[in-house]
Amino acid sequence: MHTNALIDEKSPYLRQHAHNPVNWLPWGETAFGKARTEQKPIFLSIGYSTCHWCHVMAHESFEDEQVAAVLNRDFVPIKLDREERPDVDRIYMLFVQATTGSGGWPMSVWLTPELKPFFGGTYFPPDSRYGRPGFKEVLEQVAHVWSQERERVELSGSKVADQLQEIVAGSQTAGNLDSSLFAIPFQHLRRMFDSKWGGFGNAPKFPRPVALSYLLRFYAAERNEEALEMVIQTLHRMAAGGMHDQIGGGFHRYSVDERWFVPHFEKMLYDQAQLAISYLEGYQITRDERLAEVARDIFGYVLRDLRDEGGGFYSAEDADSPNPAHPGHSGEGAFYIWTEAEIVEILDAETAAVFNLHFGVEPDGNVEHDPQGEFTGRNILYEAVRAEEAGARFGLNREQTSELIHRASRTLFEVRAKRPRPHLDDKILTSWNALMISALARGYAVLGNEQYKEAAQAAMEFLLKRMYDPASKVLLRRFCEGEAAIEGFLDDHAFLAQALLDLFEITSETMYLETASDLVNDAFPRFEDTQAGGFYSTAANDPHLMLRIKDDYDGAEPSGNSIATSVLVRLAHLIETQNLEERAARSLRAMAGKMMTQPTAAPEMFCALGRWLAAPAHTVIRCEAIDEHVRELLNLEWKRFQPNVVTIAVPDYSAQALSGIIPLLHSLDRKGAVTIYHCENFSCALPQTIP
Repeated sequence: MHTNALIDEKSPYLRQHAHNPVNWLPWGETAFGKARTEQKPIFLSIGYSTCHWCHVMAHESFEDEQVAAVLNRDFVPIKLDREERPDVDRIYMLFVQATTGSGGWPMSVWLTPELKPFFGGTYFPPDSRYGRPGFKEVLEQVAHVWSQERERVELSGSKVADQLQEIVAGSQTAGNLDSSLFAIPFQHLRRMFDSKWGGFGNAPKFPRPVALSYLLRFYAAERNEEALEMVIQTLHRMAAGGMHDQIGGGFHRYSVDERWFVPHFEKMLYDQAQLAISYLEGYQITRDERLAEVARDIFGYVLRDLRDEGGGFYSAEDADSPNPAHPGHSGEGAFYIWTEAEIVEILDAETAAVFNLHFGVEPDGNVEHDPQGEFTGRNILYEAVRAEEAGARFGLNREQTSELIHRASRTLFEVRAKRPRPHLDDKILTSWNALMISALARGYAVLGNEQYKEAAQAAMEFLLKRMYDPASKVLLRRFCEGEAAIEGFLDDHAFLAQALLDLFEITSETMYLETASDLVNDAFPRFEDTQAGGFYSTAANDPHLMLRIKDDYDGAEPSGNSIATSVLVRLAHLIETQNLEERAARSLRAMAGKMMTQPTAAPEMFCALGRWLAAPAHTVIRCEAIDEHVRELLNLEWKRFQPNVVTIAVPDYSAQALSGIIPLLHSLDRKGAVTIYHCENFSCALPQTIP
């Protein structure tokens, strides 16, 4: 068996390629020095461990001896995990998108020994097909051009580097930070909205919680019912579709069709975190219990299947798994799909009849368009018929139907659990864990489940103990197999600061507020552009990065810029520091031009703008201790959707410490057993005293 240098890496993605015949090296000086010494171009392959097409290209090309021979002879092959090193990924993705018009993973980029890109693409088949040239053919052609026209290639690489720098620098157009700017994305999103199936745009359809977050805040600010309706319809349609794991909880990555039916089956931690918040916020506004149920099932999935024994959360589960119907065959979604015969055999006849009607199970399978033949004769579970309607056809009332569906789902879940599971990417990422901590904190506030608060605090304890050095303020990005490594990027710092503020609001523990303040004051400046405004994704200390990029796209994850800006505003409104408010305004102004011209690219930045435009608002519950009565008062506030209001309980034992950090609290004394203050613009109305 072949073994290469990736065997010593911790990344699950890199280790997946440790036995390729390709002589892979990890990103680093060893590989760069080899390229310079041997004067060979670098072949850089970027992906992640739960990427379906990464697996396909690995099997077709990187496991092939002939392809490996060409790679090893003519190139210095480097493998990189994009989830470990998003900074490197962003740079070369920018190049691939600029030169090909599209991007994705696996990403394939050819570099000079000085790390300047000169050719690239995404997936290459082993031979010419799908309108794409074969990978071996591409390798041979690139090697020929390098050997015969190297000077021209290197000149091209230098020009490309200059052009990318110009793209990154861009032009910053100032704009007014006002309510008219805040309203711009709404008109664009309403034109993109799918009025039949929910969501935005055509297939493939991604959930994009960042867009839902903006629309709910636009609704709250303007009482625009259409904005709310778009969100609620999208949430219900997604929950009913096959993209939602109907019996195991959680959501798959995206839907390949417009109706959320056929998913790409990988499950990502960051999707679970953001979607949980979307469902919680929808529930806060509508009190629709179905939305709360979906949030609970997301948390149930994460706490059951993605939680490390140390308290942190794993990154993802793969889309592929061995197909129990075809031993040895790995298939997309094999873990999740069913034949009708399987279900009928497992359940009794009446239960199977109701269950199959409700979840759209067909004798010959329910996936009509199946170009890869992965779903032949099998069914993706989705809500084809409302449960009460399915039960009524068999003479059952609502309660009987609910019990039947619940019991049947539990039975099938237990059977499914015995199948070979998809690959688990068990690395723990600071940024994604921080997103989940924020979601769990919100889950506790809205749903009152103590387990969520305990899980959020345990995960935060893990991050602060294993990933953060409070003395140097150094935060690490990745933990895997007992090792914490890779200095954190902007999103790690910003998301963690946000999670700390979220935990502070539900616990009133000063440590969370103080640590968030430390990150903002000591770590954020490493990334901040103090002249033009905004934040770079990376600190200025890596000589192997040819660009520093200000990532401002709110896509599958919110951008570090958006969250960092929001954190500045939140903290400014707590500790009343003018400097923080000015830094937030500078960041918003730096992004205002893009916000005007590409509003749907930055919905989370618009959320930060909405918070900046809103007057600081606080609800403070002064109390002797946080007892059951105080928790009930907090729940009355938390159950309402008030995105720009900070609600905290201040017990006597922490009042002095908190007053030293939050000036607003200086004059807010407890006058009875409990005193409630409602404050706006740091001015409080007459308190409500409870004897």
